[in-house]
Amino acid sequence: MNYIPLILIVEDEPSLAQVLREYLEASGYRVAWLSRGDQVIDQVQAEQPALILLDIMLPGIDGLTVFKELRRHCDVPVVLATAKVDEIDRLIGLELGADDYLCKPYSPREMVVRVKNILRRSGAERPSTTTALSLDRAKFTASYNGQSMDLTPVEFRLLWFLSENPGRVYSRQQLLDNLYTDYRTVSERTVDSHIKNLRRKIQNMNTTQELIYSVYGVGYKFEADD
Repeated sequence: MNYIPLILIVEDEPSLAQVLREYLEASGYRVAWLSRGDQVIDQVQAEQPALILLDIMLPGIDGLTVFKELRRHCDVPVVLATAKVDEIDRLIGLELGADDYLCKPYSPREMVVRVKNILRRSGAERPSTTTALSLDRAKFTASYNGQSMDLTPVEFRLLWFLSENPGRVYSRQQLLDNLYTDYRTVSERTVDSHIKNLRRKIQNMNTTQELIYSVYGVGYKFEADD
């Protein structure tokens, strides 16, 4: 069965939500819709969407508050949308770590294009697999030889990013740039700690494969032996 990404629309304008649903479904996505901000967290935990289109002005709880709460639980890609065009709103949205930002009125076609680009970058368009390793970005789950791996969100993002380009060597700073999008100050040695934990968890899968290799003086790379 083919994997079909689920897009969650959080929008209190039914007519706009319906148009977005039609465009997204025509592009091959599954779609769910909510009209209130206080419904989002429960829905995300239940459905695990691949991406959320989140309006800022919502009944119940406003979109920015919802977004902050989402980031406490998961790293699902989020596109913020609002009728407010003030620069401060745009900056707040992006500084919080939103993946994209659109001001109303916007073209549904443009929204679909942005959704496709974000999902392509995040890897949620398809599961990433090697011979024994399976990563599902939409569900944030990992398994090795059919055994579930207990990874933290940062460990999952690190393993996903490395495995997307087998053999390519990344510096610690490159890995940090892709692990943390909230501009926090983090030491490059933090990567070493995450790599160490990942290697330990991989070894716990009863495999002789290392998967993650150190490249002296440069950084790390992913390689899966057939």
